[in-house]
Amino acid sequence: MQSAKVSSKHQISLPSNVRRALGIQPGDRLSVEIREDMLVLRRRPARPSERLRGLGRETWQGVDPVTFVRGLRDDADTGR
Repeated sequence: MQSAKVSSKHQISLPSNVRRALGIQPGDRLSVEIREDMLVLRRRPARPSERLRGLGRETWQGVDPVTFVRGLRDDADTGR
C-alpha cells in the first residue's frame, strides 16, 4: 500500500506510480469523498460530458443516420 504525507499547507503528493497508472497530469481535477474512515480520490474528466463519450458506440455501427431519421419521420407521418 502506498502512503502520502500531508504538508503544512494540508497538501499531499500522489506517488508517481499512482499518477502514471491513472494518467493524472498537473491541473487534472479529482473528486474527493469521505467513506467512514477513508478518503477516496477519483480522477474526474475535464468536462462531465467526457464520461459519456463513446457510450453506445457499438449500437450505431453500420447505421446510416440519415436513413434512420427518415424512417422515424415516416413512422411519425403514418402514425406508427
